[in-house]
Amino acid sequence: MGRAFELRKGRKMKRWSAMAKTFTRIGKDIVMAIKDGGGNPDTNSRLRAVMQNAKAANMPKENVERAIKKATDKDTANYKETLFEGYAPHGVAVVVETATDNNNRTVANVRSIFNKCEGNLGTSGSVVFMFDRVCTFTIKKEDITIDLEELELELIDFDVEEVFDDEEGVIIYAPFEKFGAIQTFFEQEKVEILSSGFERIPTSTIKLSEEQQIDVDKLLEKLEEDEDVQYIYHSMEM
Repeated sequence: MGRAFELRKGRKMKRWSAMAKTFTRIGKDIVMAIKDGGGNPDTNSRLRAVMQNAKAANMPKENVERAIKKATDKDTANYKETLFEGYAPHGVAVVVETATDNNNRTVANVRSIFNKCEGNLGTSGSVVFMFDRVCTFTIKKEDITIDLEELELELIDFDVEEVFDDEEGVIIYAPFEKFGAIQTFFEQEKVEILSSGFERIPTSTIKLSEEQQIDVDKLLEKLEEDEDVQYIYHSMEM
């Protein structure tokens, strides 16, 4: 097992996101996908992936329909995706992905959270290089007729980095740029994709004491509560 497996295990042991936050995040993903490539999942691979994630999260049908309606409303502003980089206390690197219709508000809120929690908001490029950006897929176990080692060999042309079994399904991690090709491969092979997306995995992690972890958690939790924040990545060992 490698970095992706350990990272996933750590995140499952400690989740900050409430269900309502998850639905809000997916709702924004739906809006951005439709604004970017139209409302037909058959011709919009990004939307197709987001709809799979909505299903995996048990997002209510009315929430999905509301997001689609919002996306197709010409008066709805486009969300701007903005990346923030900085340090939490004790030298922990943090990358924050946001989606906002008011960038000034988001910048002010994120900066305030870093300052109040004794962190430091950095400049563009100051932290992100410490993370590898990867794509991830969760596929249905019942659709796999071979063992995991054979599956990894099947996916060797896609430079897949890790394949492992999880209670949610079979998990695949691969380079960021291989997302579209892997999505197409599974669809052609009639393998059901339960969920998919992107992650940033730290190239190295920092081990902290329990008291130090509490300091970092305070910053991460405050960021998680912000309505514009979509995803948070950090280099603290879980």
